[in-house]
Amino acid sequence: MNDEPEEELEAQEERRHYDRARLIVDVVFDGQDSTGVASTKDISLGGLYMNTKADIPEGGQLMVRIPFGKREVVCTAEVVYRNPGLGLGVRFLDLSDDSRAMLDQELSNV
Repeated sequence: MNDEPEEELEAQEERRHYDRARLIVDVVFDGQDSTGVASTKDISLGGLYMNTKADIPEGGQLMVRIPFGKREVVCTAEVVYRNPGLGLGVRFLDLSDDSRAMLDQELSNV
């Protein structure tokens, strides 16, 4: 039996610095010849996983906009892993203090 996928998942979990929350919101993204709207699968102060068929390579950067009612988080993110045809895991690169506080408040309501 091959345990590679389970080992890879454990390695990803060890790399995370923030707890992820199962918060499903729409994310507008723009970058690397791909623009669109995706939904999150989970999200943290460090990044998120978004369901999308967009083909953005690992290391690629994109602008993400996450609306929360009349407010929104906007920042640059880097693709840290991808599941082709299914989604992307991204890390926030330049999350402002205001955006971090807003995101923290939203995540505490989950």
